[in-house]
Amino acid sequence: MADIPVQAFTPVTTEHRHFRAVLIGISVFFMVILLFAPLATIFATALSDGWKAAAEGISSPDALSAIRLTLTVAAIAVPLNIIFGIAAAWAIAKFDFRGKAFLITLIDLPFSVSPVVAGLALVLLFGSHGAFGTWLIAHDLKIVFAFPGILLATLFITFPFVARELIPVMIEQGRAEEEAALTLGASGWRVFRSVTLPNIRWALLYGVLLANARAMGEFGAVAVISGKIRGETTTMPIMIEMLYNEYLSVAAFSLASLLAALALVTLALKSLLEWRFAGQLAATRRH
Repeated sequence: MADIPVQAFTPVTTEHRHFRAVLIGISVFFMVILLFAPLATIFATALSDGWKAAAEGISSPDALSAIRLTLTVAAIAVPLNIIFGIAAAWAIAKFDFRGKAFLITLIDLPFSVSPVVAGLALVLLFGSHGAFGTWLIAHDLKIVFAFPGILLATLFITFPFVARELIPVMIEQGRAEEEAALTLGASGWRVFRSVTLPNIRWALLYGVLLANARAMGEFGAVAVISGKIRGETTTMPIMIEMLYNEYLSVAAFSLASLLAALALVTLALKSLLEWRFAGQLAATRRH
């Protein structure tokens, strides 16, 4: 039998290696300038007066209050985002109804509206002179310049993240598996738990991580509706700005380094899960 000639390896791209090197160099340059250098500056400034000064900046009563408020808002906003995201994605992917395109547009609305505008809209609705202001005052309910307003602003900004991760995945997977399970007598909850959830778990995880990072780092909408009351309605981003404006650079950057560290932990967790379950993730994407 004649030997079958072995074809030479053909690269995916045919650009000259110098051109590829230039593209890689440009990417690395912008990553260093826009990502690594600012983060390094934050941590370096936080530690410029030593670990003790940095610890004092984070452990002050106002800073601790801001940390607690930020984590509390994220702990409430993220589960609510999960519920809304799954419900919205399920409705859009599994059902045909009039107004579906309009619903998708509404989900994308927070991406196009400035966070400051969102905060002002909430003030106009729930402030003392707003549409619901008289009713809220009569029932002794406070939303603006209080925790409920901060939570509403955070929800408005973050609620598209989970839904936007789930919608394309659920549309691509179609309805066949769920319909087959229902035909076999499975209940709606069992279909979701045994069929739908395993298929969307990675997209759901990505959406949760994105929503959590945005919830902890949101500034514009929260700054407008919170009133920036020190020790009461100041989240970590707002407290960082207040400390910086008061020329307390070490305290400001110490708190900023903690916020950045939380974001890096979120990114590390995402990367770890991708590495740990790489095979399952690849299988899910193939389907």
